[in-house]
Amino acid sequence: RGGGGNFGVVTEFEFALHPVGPMVALGLQFWPLSQGPEFLRLARDVATSLPDEINIIIGAINAPPAPFVPPELQGTPGYALIVTGFGEPAEHEQVLARIRSALPPLVDFATPIPYAQLQQMFDEGNHFGLHAYDKATYLETLSDDALDVIAEHVARKSSPESALFVYRLDGAFAQVEDDATAFGGRRTPCFALFLLAIGEDAAQCEPDVAWVRDLWAALQPHAMGSGSYLNGESEFTEDRIRASYGAAKYDRLVEIKGRYDPDNVFRRNANIPPAATPPRQRTPQP
Repeated sequence: RGGGGNFGVVTEFEFALHPVGPMVALGLQFWPLSQGPEFLRLARDVATSLPDEINIIIGAINAPPAPFVPPELQGTPGYALIVTGFGEPAEHEQVLARIRSALPPLVDFATPIPYAQLQQMFDEGNHFGLHAYDKATYLETLSDDALDVIAEHVARKSSPESALFVYRLDGAFAQVEDDATAFGGRRTPCFALFLLAIGEDAAQCEPDVAWVRDLWAALQPHAMGSGSYLNGESEFTEDRIRASYGAAKYDRLVEIKGRYDPDNVFRRNANIPPAATPPRQRTPQP
């Protein structure tokens, strides 16, 4: 659990269902690049004080070509909050009102939405055929220094599809024991950052590959080690894979790989090379 596609082919999933919706509350708010430092500090303060039934995604994106975005703002680079409420609508509205009063957004849209439709929000912007490169990192806190790094670098991205997303990991995530799964990192509240270079073609994507790498490097003095969430990585060097799992978990996975895939058949992934295994003993023939 968490070792990726290193051990075989998944033929069946078993899901534990949880009641939700079918309608949830959605808020989408957008600010200009010029308000980056103020926005990021507000987003941090909101993210760390949310009720259990509300969650947010902090984003650095270009305003989408959506009907609720004024035409003159569509395609404009800036910052966004996606605020989703799974409880009482009034509780969700209180969070939106707090944000509005602290820093009025350029775009302020709120609506009930089917939960299934919420899961499809990013589909159009991630259509087949895009060129992409991504890196990820964990921050224990969104310190002022880390937020200043983000604000400085966000203004340098060139492709309108490229983005940065920040997710708050707490709640159920932090209730799992560190050693319960192979998932890397400490199971303590933190932030996961995904840095994405995306373009309709290679020429549009390529300049932002350097942007992603530079931003990732600038964030490392503030990061929780050099590990990351490997699903948010385009390159899988052995040192980064080991750092993402941690030495103890990585060594356990190497030993398991040696038992279940000693020939490393499953290797087109964040690969865990198998440990050396004793040669198989042939049964003497009569």
